[in-house]
Amino acid sequence: MKNKYLSKIIANDDEGLQMISACCAGGEVKVEDIKYLQKNKVFLFCVKRSKVETGNESKKINSICKFEFVDAVKSKNLKQKDSEQKLELITINHLKKDENFEITLMFNDNACITLSTEVIEVTLDDQNKIV
Repeated sequence: MKNKYLSKIIANDDEGLQMISACCAGGEVKVEDIKYLQKNKVFLFCVKRSKVETGNESKKINSICKFEFVDAVKSKNLKQKDSEQKLELITINHLKKDENFEITLMFNDNACITLSTEVIEVTLDDQNKIV
């Protein structure tokens, strides 16, 4: 029987964030698919990733990774004007700084995005299979 269900992973602690990081590792992200909605305090990106959580790594799927309650976003070594630039997500890390968290998305070519937030509230939501 084929797995026709799409995954949704919700993280609000270190363990959940590491699960999402593991699922997205090696995923492809286009610069144009990275958005920060400052008024809504939402940061999101679309990632084309392997379906590692089902053990079927040959299958690719489009997923949306959404971070909520984001107060600020900083990027480094990212060509924001090159909307077609493709990045490979290596990992998602975090550290607690005073009362806030800094969540860092590490990409290939030493590119990174750092999110400042009061809480860890992340959702990885599958959209459709690519095959």
